[in-house]
Amino acid sequence: MRNLKLLKSLRSSELQGPGSPQCFAVRADTGSLLVASHYSITEYDPRTGQVVTEASLTAEGFLPEDGSGVVVGLQDLAELESACLATAGGDVVLFNLNTCQLECFGSVDSGLTSMSWSPDEELVVLTTGQETIIMMTKDFEPITEVGIHQDDFGEGKFITVGWGKKETQFHGSEGKQAAQRKVQVSVQLQENHIWDDRRPRVTWRGDGQLFAVSAICLQTGARKVRVWNREGVLQATSEPINGLEQALCWKPSGSLIASTQRHPNKHSVVFMEKNGLLHGDFTLPFSKDQSKVKDLLWNSDSTILAVWLEDIHLKCLHAVSAVQLWMVGNYHWYLKQSLDFGRDSQKAPACVCWDPERPLRLHVMTRSWTSITYDWGYTTERSPGLDAADNANVAVIDGDKILVTTFRQCVVPPPMCSFELQLASPVNQVTFLCQPQRTNQLAALTSDGQISVYSQGGLYNVSLKLLEGILVKIVFLCFRSETEVDGVVVSMVHCSQTGTVALQLEDGQIRKLLWDCPKPSVEDWRDSSGCSINFPVPCVQTALCSISGEECLLGLTDRSHLYAGDTELASNISSFAVCNDFLLITTHSHTCRCLQLSMLSVKGLQAALASDGGQNDETLRRVERGSRIVTVVPQDTRVILQMPRGNLETVHHRALLLAQLRKWLDSLRFRDAFECMRKLRINLNFIYDHNPKIFLENIETVITQLNSINHINLFLTELKEEDTTSSMYPRPESSPVQIQPVPGQKKVDVVCDALRSTMESMDPNRFFLPILTAHVKKTVPELEIALQKVHELRVNPPEAPGAVSAEEALKYLLFLVNVNDLYDHSLGTYDFDLVLMVAEKSQKDPKEYLPFLNMLKSLEPNYQRYTIDKHLKRYRKALHHLSKCGEEHFLEALQLVKEQKLYSEALRLYTTDSPHYKALSCAYAQHLVEQQQAEQAGLLLWRCREPAGALQAFASSSSWRNAICVAQQIPLPPDQLALLARDLDCEEAILALITGAVWEEALRLVSKSIFLFFYCYSFIVDIFIFLNVKNEDCPDCPDAELYSEASSVMTGSKYSHSNSRISSRSSKNRRKAERKKLSLKEGSPMEDRALMYALGEIITTVDKMREEVHNLLKALVLFQFDKQAEKLQLAYEEALQTMEAAVPEVWPEGLQNSQAPVNTIQPNFNTHTYIYASAEVLAPPKMRNGVKWKLTVVT
Repeated sequence: MRNLKLLKSLRSSELQGPGSPQCFAVRADTGSLLVASHYSITEYDPRTGQVVTEASLTAEGFLPEDGSGVVVGLQDLAELESACLATAGGDVVLFNLNTCQLECFGSVDSGLTSMSWSPDEELVVLTTGQETIIMMTKDFEPITEVGIHQDDFGEGKFITVGWGKKETQFHGSEGKQAAQRKVQVSVQLQENHIWDDRRPRVTWRGDGQLFAVSAICLQTGARKVRVWNREGVLQATSEPINGLEQALCWKPSGSLIASTQRHPNKHSVVFMEKNGLLHGDFTLPFSKDQSKVKDLLWNSDSTILAVWLEDIHLKCLHAVSAVQLWMVGNYHWYLKQSLDFGRDSQKAPACVCWDPERPLRLHVMTRSWTSITYDWGYTTERSPGLDAADNANVAVIDGDKILVTTFRQCVVPPPMCSFELQLASPVNQVTFLCQPQRTNQLAALTSDGQISVYSQGGLYNVSLKLLEGILVKIVFLCFRSETEVDGVVVSMVHCSQTGTVALQLEDGQIRKLLWDCPKPSVEDWRDSSGCSINFPVPCVQTALCSISGEECLLGLTDRSHLYAGDTELASNISSFAVCNDFLLITTHSHTCRCLQLSMLSVKGLQAALASDGGQNDETLRRVERGSRIVTVVPQDTRVILQMPRGNLETVHHRALLLAQLRKWLDSLRFRDAFECMRKLRINLNFIYDHNPKIFLENIETVITQLNSINHINLFLTELKEEDTTSSMYPRPESSPVQIQPVPGQKKVDVVCDALRSTMESMDPNRFFLPILTAHVKKTVPELEIALQKVHELRVNPPEAPGAVSAEEALKYLLFLVNVNDLYDHSLGTYDFDLVLMVAEKSQKDPKEYLPFLNMLKSLEPNYQRYTIDKHLKRYRKALHHLSKCGEEHFLEALQLVKEQKLYSEALRLYTTDSPHYKALSCAYAQHLVEQQQAEQAGLLLWRCREPAGALQAFASSSSWRNAICVAQQIPLPPDQLALLARDLDCEEAILALITGAVWEEALRLVSKSIFLFFYCYSFIVDIFIFLNVKNEDCPDCPDAELYSEASSVMTGSKYSHSNSRISSRSSKNRRKAERKKLSLKEGSPMEDRALMYALGEIITTVDKMREEVHNLLKALVLFQFDKQAEKLQLAYEEALQTMEAAVPEVWPEGLQNSQAPVNTIQPNFNTHTYIYASAEVLAPPKMRNGVKWKLTVVT
């Protein structure tokens, strides 16, 4: 839904010469124009109005001096810094642009009718007067010469197997002979019109692999198009097309070949594929005999097709010339611009071409040598309103019609629209009024210079005389004065909120128009510090906005760079729009960003646009490739995007949506927020999570605004404990974090209770179903309460109109809860009427539940409840009811306690002096012994006067104090008491010996008792597992700190000398003081000595473990831990070997004789070893290799 906007036009009339221009080309490197006329070739710079180079074609004899010569082709050759031209006389001339020399590279006797170079400038195709094609290289070496008219179709001839043809059909009684009959189909082709120049036309595909030639067929007199490849081999011939005209242009993207066709009742532009078949068309807006098409021209990016026309009226002496610019969208061709040049033949275009580097720049050279350069830009004309009165209008130009779509009311896919505005002439520009409450009014500028203003009340025209098609954006300001601007204004933007008008000049400079004053003036655009601000490069789209409270002008270049003044925000922007406080952009990485300008600075915008966004980043949304913003509906959440093929898509951007929801919730518009969230699938928890305090304080307002039982139920059923403002919809950084108003309680329970209590106070009959929902939705569902309320409703049905019946309530409850769960909970109420009511509404078979219910009714009440609770697996309640059933059911209760391990609950139900309590205690003690908790079991038995069992339990748990006390209480005979004490002491002794690694003495004591043997065995296993884990994780020895200190690297520390005096009274104190000096901190004076000392201590300590490891290996082998013993022996051996190999590296030979610091880097070490000569650490530690510690049986 984009239009073309004229940014600027450059008109230059300084170039004058004899004759008139015939051919026209643009130099891509310099931007100057190459013009060939009847007499000369000229290089002209329209920006300076100066002739760069010029050479006469008549003086060299390439053209006749009488001006009757014709130049049939002109091409700029950038690589050769020359221009190539061909004359109708047959000469191919190269014009050197540096030396201004002309050189003829060849001549064709029959003359030339056209010349066309390939896009890569490697090949040139010439058509001759003898109807032949000559293909040459860029060095003018001939490749091939073939005739234009070929009888063969070409290499791409269609192959058919006859499907659907008469030859393959069944003919019945006519026989097979009917299939052999040929039907002659003839197409009557009319000769081309009288004004066809009958010259061949040549056009190349954008990749230079194919070219097409349109020529008059010698037999029919009609034009035919043939497609050739790069080697000069015919590929395809077009189908017979009646009325095909001379214009021919291949779309640079390579898909279609454009030409024109004259029908009996219309004139149209047709498209052909490379196989010669027609593929679409569109009708030109005039009758078949009104105009002729001189040429068709695609721009370099294939987005605009220029149609060069000349109106022909037999009664008029002069023709009206025009150039129309067409664009396609959603398979519809729109006439976007119409350039009328009037009836003056001298002002009519002589040459028209697109710029090879700037796709939206058009060059025109008139017959009077006036050059005009048009610079266009894409624009989407949308209404600028910011309130709900704005209809979000978008106007699309389509010839003499304006297609207006009101996106607030509906989304109409183009080329359809909400309504059309019909004008008398083609429209070139349209804009909307920038005044609040009147932004739905628009004005249109037509090609004849008329401005038409449309409003809801009607239409009126304003006649303005404009400068030769030069137009800037129309802004509805009061026409009360005029102000001169020093420069060419290419865009103007007006902010209706602040009244600011910003102008952009052609070089990117920004000016501010002070129009709301007695004498309007123009001044530089400045920031808050007073510095002048300008765009680094011109921008094709601009918009005013406020960033962190400072008004700023945004600009988007044709190279996708977005600027805020002179600061580049991003370089991959395809479109943008400003709506209220939000900036919306689409990027070439197929995302749509929505950023709140009041919360960001310019640097913040840069950072936000450069980031990829997080998982729940509400500012980022993925969109379809090539999407562009059409408009944003003000005071709404809708963003209208257009896809590359032209169709529309409406998205509700998360940032706009959440901002709108927050605004509604803060203003207590809960219904609007709820409806929006329900439609757009936003989690309804956000209504509460946004501001819990406001929600709870306005519960009645929430219920009143929702005003729907279904809506309240929907809100309740979606409640979750999750805080959506922390996970799904994070709060803006500037917003305060909301504190839960009821600390310590769960969110779902708080909301359910608050809503339920409010609804019960307002109208319990009307809100009966939401009340049930509030009970069911709680963290622990209150199903029994809900069922009880349904039962009460059945017993006492309300008489209020519109009240819910018990059957409806129960049916709704069954919808919320699983029927089996609801049946079980109804059974748990012990109310058989309620159970039957639920069972009747369920799918249960009466043969299944009626016998069970009848059986329950026949039982004693307490035993009945016990049976129900046991059936529902509510064992604690079942035990409580069973304890009331008397002595005859105690064994059943005891069995239930043992099965469900309800010992603690059972002991609370009986008195301590009852036999039931004693039986339960004994059972509990037996359970504790099985759980390896004998000491607690002994306490229970001791408490319930079972000293024998308590003594056994204390003895097994080695609780010797309790055991001695119980033994004296029994009392035990003295000999048995002494034996008990000796056994307990022996176990403690063995434990101490094992802990101290005195294995032989421990084995001597163990050998006295097989019981102690197994006890010691299990303890050794535990000790070994403990040592194994400790050795894997960290060294479990007194030197662990030394290991850690020696292996760590300290950074950033400083060392300071101590001035304290050290006593030297004894050698022990001296050694202690010396060790204090050995600090491993980085940068300390004795760091190197400390490192050597620490390594020596480690080696000495590990070497002293040989005997201990030997004893441990023997114990492991004795208790059949062979694998563990082998693992330990290998690990210790590897440690000894590593240390022995490192000793000569840490303490090299000859170190004692050296007094200088030595810096060595050993190959097997990762750190530098700094060694200072010191008598205390120069001697390496001695390892006791003579000690035999390994076991042969382990090896």
